Amino acid sequence: MEYYGEQILGIITPFLAVSAFLIPLLSLVIKRKGFYNAYASVVSFIAMVFSFLVFADVYTSGKPIVYAYGGWPPPIGIAYEADAFNALIGAYTSFALFFVVLFSVWYSKVIDDVVWYYTLLLGLETGVLGCVYTGDVFNLFVMLEVLSISAYALVAYYRNRPISIEAAAKYAILGAVVTTCYFISLVFIYGSYGTLNMADLAFKASKGMQAVVVSNGLYGNIVTASLIALVLALWAFTFKSALFPNHFWLPDAYSGSPIPIAAAFSSAVEIVGVYMVVRFLYTIFGVNSVIAASGFRDIIMTVLLVLGILSGIVGALLMITQNNVNRLLGYSTISHIGLLYMALALGLSGMPKDIIALGLVALLFHVINHGIGKLLMFMGVGVAVATTGTRDLNKLSGIGRLYPIASIAIIAAAFHLMGLIPFGGFFSKLLIYQAYISAELLIPAIMVIIISAISVLGYVKIMYSIVFAPIEKEYKQLNTLGIDILMTLLIVACIILGILSPWIASKLSIVINNSLMPAGVDKYLQSFFNTFYKLIPG
Repeated sequence: MEYYGEQILGIITPFLAVSAFLIPLLSLVIKRKGFYNAYASVVSFIAMVFSFLVFADVYTSGKPIVYAYGGWPPPIGIAYEADAFNALIGAYTSFALFFVVLFSVWYSKVIDDVVWYYTLLLGLETGVLGCVYTGDVFNLFVMLEVLSISAYALVAYYRNRPISIEAAAKYAILGAVVTTCYFISLVFIYGSYGTLNMADLAFKASKGMQAVVVSNGLYGNIVTASLIALVLALWAFTFKSALFPNHFWLPDAYSGSPIPIAAAFSSAVEIVGVYMVVRFLYTIFGVNSVIAASGFRDIIMTVLLVLGILSGIVGALLMITQNNVNRLLGYSTISHIGLLYMALALGLSGMPKDIIALGLVALLFHVINHGIGKLLMFMGVGVAVATTGTRDLNKLSGIGRLYPIASIAIIAAAFHLMGLIPFGGFFSKLLIYQAYISAELLIPAIMVIIISAISVLGYVKIMYSIVFAPIEKEYKQLNTLGIDILMTLLIVACIILGILSPWIASKLSIVINNSLMPAGVDKYLQSFFNTFYKLIPG
């Protein structure tokens, strides 16, 4: 099973990339929209199956798997390495993007050019899974560019709408700046450590000059170089995840893009930024690294905690003032991203391991809860927008009365995202709260409650406008059978995530202990060394 897991890990992103680039070629001979709907659905489904197989392999074996491209041993060549953490993130994001593709199939009735739409969407999925699975910090830069370019183009998909072009230009220009900053961080990393492989970096950052290395030695002041590199990298990652104050591009991007793309951003794209922060702060520069020994890691964690709280509050407050439903949901995402950073910021040096683990379990659980809830909300809202042709909540008045399933979906998604029992969103927020109470940090615990309470007003605004307000005019009703099925599945998923939350949390605890805790990081390093020695006999 392990052998097949390794091969599948190496296949996923090339398969998606080739599949994406085949679409423009196929369009030269095939003009039917239905073909591309089916093609994208099948490709995304296969990628999801591959991702779940990788996770099943890693979870059942209890150790990471490594795929070395071209047979070149890491760190000489590029390698993908999947531990339990990124294998689960990969499985979740592939699931979310599969549902985004199915959502797009229904929404394609109001999309003109599906050829380039699906080319870019599959390119986006290539970048997302490439960022998640890669074990090389330079290849992370490459896949981040693949993700970013696809995202910029998808935001500008409605090229005749000024708001879309403005949003894409803002996103692309600022995105180019922050990815350049990340590239500069790689210069400091390679100049000081002589390697770009994540496991090799983690080993050197923890062992220092005493490390028995498989690459070159250390050069210069690695503490200073590591700190500069980490600050530059985290700026890029917090921009990609839309953490305050790097959140300003996201509401415009949501407003300008097709609704399924906004769903993809909230459920998968921003999660990549959060994932990269966790990978850098827990695996590469973890509790035993030179950054931690110098005290800078705790400072970074504290800053991320403060920014997480501010992001949660700012996002929740600005939800209330929005009339554009996409912008409102954009600020909702910013608020939830703040909660995720609060969860990951518990990894302070003196913090008990069980509390750190609880925070990371809460992080993983809330990633899944927020993503499923936001997918469901965008589907319900998408039905209303497709019917009326507007995203103005004042003009969506009562449209939900025509679509009972969509109305139930909006209400269920709102309750889930608010954090009401018995929906899963309540239990992941509860875990974040419990983690801070266990750490005896009362103020952040209270802020989780305050952020959730403020955000309720924004979700009530959506529910009242679309579902409960009187309908103002007659509309031609759309055929929603396909999307009704998707929404029903996600409604059930939101409830199951709540009912089974104790069992889910126990399984996520295994994932965290086997990947991000010190014993899990050791397994990550050991898998790297095993691959190196296997490919270089003697």
